[in-house]
Amino acid sequence: MRLQGRAVKYGDNIDTDNIIAGKYTKTLDPQDLADHVMEDLDPQFRAKVRAGDFLVAGRNFGCGSSREQAPIALKQVGIACVVAESFARIFYRNAINIGLPLVECDVSQIASGDTLAYELGGASLLNLSHDVGIRITPLPRIMVDVLAAGGLVPYLRNNGSFEI
Repeated sequence: MRLQGRAVKYGDNIDTDNIIAGKYTKTLDPQDLADHVMEDLDPQFRAKVRAGDFLVAGRNFGCGSSREQAPIALKQVGIACVVAESFARIFYRNAINIGLPLVECDVSQIASGDTLAYELGGASLLNLSHDVGIRITPLPRIMVDVLAAGGLVPYLRNNGSFEI
């Protein structure tokens, strides 16, 4: 599966409260979450992001609480992939579980507005705006399979168990 979209870039230590404030986590409706995603960090986020965009950040993306609503809100708003130098461990697992692709790499060669492409399970992220390939930390095969299925629940429905 090839993902391609425009980069929307932020800095380090974007915590789950920046992604979706706690006051909005009382709902089970993903659209309610998407309506408020990133609003405390960037009130213009919803206006600037389009379906298929890549959210790019620095180190420790998704730190803070273990709220599952953070990756759900990003996926619901149309983020195709989150690219960061590193991820908080619980955010990383929550994102994979709901089918939101993640890429770990050096983001110094990416600016907001650049066009990025990533082949799920590939070894590099392409910055098409600057014709640069960026080596990434590859995902384990099982995580690629879970993402390709659309998340952990669809994977288990299709396969009945994990094949490692």
